[in-house]
This record gives sequence, C-alpha cells and structure tokens, in this order.
Amino acid sequence: MRKLVAIMLLASIPALGLAACGVVSTLVDGFKYAQAVEADLQEATGVKPAVGFNWHNGRLASVTVTFPRLYEARPLGELAESARAAVTREFKQTPEKIVLAFTLSAVPGRTAQAGQAPVHAME
Repeated sequence: MRKLVAIMLLASIPALGLAACGVVSTLVDGFKYAQAVEADLQEATGVKPAVGFNWHNGRLASVTVTFPRLYEARPLGELAESARAAVTREFKQTPEKIVLAFTLSAVPGRTAQAGQAPVHAME
C-alpha cells in the first residue's frame, strides 16, 4: 500500500509542474499582450494607456484599458472601437468584457461630464 501511495505521489509531481508551467506561461503571455495593446493604442492616440487583464479557467474574462487623462481628440465611440480591435487582435481572443476608463484629475474643469440639462427651481 505504501508503494502505491509513493508511486502516485511521485507520478503527480511532474503533472503539478506542468500545470504550474501553464499558469506561468499564460501570465507571461498576458503581460506581453497587454504591452502590445498599450503600444497599439499609444500609436493610434498619442496617449499611452495602462492595460490590465483577468483570466478565468483559461478564458480571457476581462481587459481594462485605462487612459491617464480624458481623451478628447476623437469621439468616445471611435476610441472604444480602437481599444476593442487592439485587445482582440493582441490577446488573440475576445474577452467577455472590455472596460474603458479614464483617470480624472482633482483639478476642476478637467473632469468628464455628460451633457446635463440645467436644473430649474420649481415656482
């Protein structure tokens, strides 16, 4: 019985190593893909975003593209399409979701604002 347990234990060690190797290679590849997306979007926009990613069971769950400030040179829809194309191309699969974000300054006048109708007091 001890021999059987010892054989099973020794046989599982290479499998654990291979499983860990897959995780490491996925992580390393993910960082390469993220850097490629950053470079693509910097070339397209002139602004370098930070790109993060989340894998879940071998599937690309989400990619977050965060620009260091508001990007106002092109409409948001065009920027979103550029980000989607770069992420899909470089990660070689379409994530479940792509999050497009902007870091906002605490300085007034440089915040993102949607067109809001003025609020009128009721008479």
